[in-house]
Amino acid sequence: MHFNKTLIPATLIRRYKRFLADVTLTDGREVTAHVANPGSMLGMNTAGLRVWLEQNNDPKRKLKYSWKLAEMNDGTFIGVDTSLPNKIVAESLRNDAIPELQYANVKPEVKYGENSRVDFLLTQNGKRDCYLEVKSVTLSRRNALAEFPDSVTKRGAKHMAELAGMVEQGHRAVLLYLVQRNDVNSFAVAGDIDPEYLRAFTNAKNTGVEVLCYGARISNEGIWLGEKIV
Repeated sequence: MHFNKTLIPATLIRRYKRFLADVTLTDGREVTAHVANPGSMLGMNTAGLRVWLEQNNDPKRKLKYSWKLAEMNDGTFIGVDTSLPNKIVAESLRNDAIPELQYANVKPEVKYGENSRVDFLLTQNGKRDCYLEVKSVTLSRRNALAEFPDSVTKRGAKHMAELAGMVEQGHRAVLLYLVQRNDVNSFAVAGDIDPEYLRAFTNAKNTGVEVLCYGARISNEGIWLGEKIV
């Protein structure tokens, strides 16, 4: 998935109020960018970090910049925008790029469970309906290891229970972690950050919820589905 516009490099001053970040552009101007990421962004919110912004000219939007990528000192790109994984997965599903999830019909944002919406409902004659939930992964505290979540997520634990409920009803349920960084080759749940999420994850797997983890190919031009991560 290509970015809508060419990204602009900048330097992070600070991230605050969850959805705001002050940055310095290459011409020295300081601007505020929107941050589409409700997590803690642990490991990628340090002052001085190189970041990449997308500029918009929409008069209805108060902020003219959106933070899309973080770039670590070693050149590692990290996808900041947590709304992009669903778009990347949708594109991949349409192109049958995920072997485990090849279905004729792909419907996003379908109501299910107790007042929730699943990211995708996949259907096809002769196959069980598949409820697919997508999670964006950015945290890495150990070399080559990606982790989720980066902060406590009660909503994430709730989704686990509801996916398990779909399995108990005879459907298929899949949790897909999309790792938005290009320096990892393994994945684990960060149970020390959110023990309740780990318990919900374990219960869901024991119930029959399937877990997939895919990496991403990232550059300042776009983000695409990468190789499967064990």
